[in-house]
Amino acid sequence: MIKKIFQFYFALAPSARIQNTEKIKEKYNRMRWSVFLSATIGYSLFYVCRLSLSVVKKPIVDSGILNESELGMIGSALFFAYAIGKLTNGFLADRSNIRRFMATGLLLTALINLILGFTSSFMIFTILWGFSGWFQSMGAAPSVVSLSRWFSNKERGTYYGIWSASHGLGKAITFIGVAFIVSISGWQWGFWGAGIIGLAGAIIVALFLYDSPESKGLPSVADYKNDHSAISTKGKSVGALQKEVLKNPYIWILALASALMYVSRYGIESWGIYYLEAQKGYSTLEASTVVSVSAVSGIIGTIISGFISDRFFKGSRNVPVLVAGILNVTAISLFLFYPDGHIWMDTFSMVLFGFAIGILITFLGGLMAVDIASKKASGAALGLIGIASYIGAGIQDIVSGFLIGNSRTTLNGVETYDFTMVKTFWLGAAVLSLVCALFVWNAKAKD
Repeated sequence: MIKKIFQFYFALAPSARIQNTEKIKEKYNRMRWSVFLSATIGYSLFYVCRLSLSVVKKPIVDSGILNESELGMIGSALFFAYAIGKLTNGFLADRSNIRRFMATGLLLTALINLILGFTSSFMIFTILWGFSGWFQSMGAAPSVVSLSRWFSNKERGTYYGIWSASHGLGKAITFIGVAFIVSISGWQWGFWGAGIIGLAGAIIVALFLYDSPESKGLPSVADYKNDHSAISTKGKSVGALQKEVLKNPYIWILALASALMYVSRYGIESWGIYYLEAQKGYSTLEASTVVSVSAVSGIIGTIISGFISDRFFKGSRNVPVLVAGILNVTAISLFLFYPDGHIWMDTFSMVLFGFAIGILITFLGGLMAVDIASKKASGAALGLIGIASYIGAGIQDIVSGFLIGNSRTTLNGVETYDFTMVKTFWLGAAVLSLVCALFVWNAKAKD
């Protein structure tokens, strides 16, 4: 039984090669678009299922169901499970049928969201949200492996950048659509709405994401595009190439830079709505709307990031990362330290933040590591970046929840917060991430 389950998720064997050149071209073009669109849409809906908790935090606290520290621990359960899953599932994705692998993860995280709408138990929340984190980790690696299998070195940055817009698309759906549902129907619908959307995404992935060109009788993308890297890995096994990933110091530096970037990223994404409600007096829908603009600008940042680096910097990501890192520090500073009562500045800072994070997620969060690893080990490279990133995100949620909870005081029935420590924590992480990113200037790409 277990053997059959493993076989179900194994990568498909190559099919008989199609010989007709025109048929190869037609089939390649059609399937590449199908793979690209289904991976992008599917991963955006993973994000909807992941960010549902961010929308309902303040309503849950106001209802007396959970407090800030408990929410921090619940959030960290997802991030830590996600971190471990990113590593293991990244290695597995290199060998898997990515269609079945990714569809399964999205289906299960959607079902957990549906269940969470029926409970108020801290223990059940923590356990199920932790499992959801594991299933969430079955999304990014298959997506990136699919891009590596279907798109060549010279075009991967462009398509990876556009695919990375799925982060922003998922945030927009959550912070606008799901938040609206919560505002009129209650916090339970934050989970139920996300779960229903996730189920639709699982169907899309199962129908339209293809495993590999070879499994469809097509040549490899490197042969099809005649785009082979200067550093060849021909003849090396997947296992050997994955070990090279673990020994590459540049990838470890990128992992640290990404982890720190994720502290600042999820500090804003997980607690930004709460911060605007508690510190600046916004309603849930108003705060969600302000934060949601970061999703729109994030889509722009991710779409142009790969294209710009491919077109103007010959595939180098270093200069765009430096610029984006500076913009990220600036945006967080404006959001946290500009005087209250200026919604236009809060909104502008989120536009800038989303644009910068969109670029940084694309590069620090995966593409730079995928560039310097073999395509056959792209899942492993992404997995190593992923485990570091989400350990950072998990530590952030625990620390942020603790600092925010301990800063709350109640006087004459009125709650006030002192966010000084947590703001320093988020901004400091952004600065350190930028410093780390400067140490990967000379890394080289592989086939």
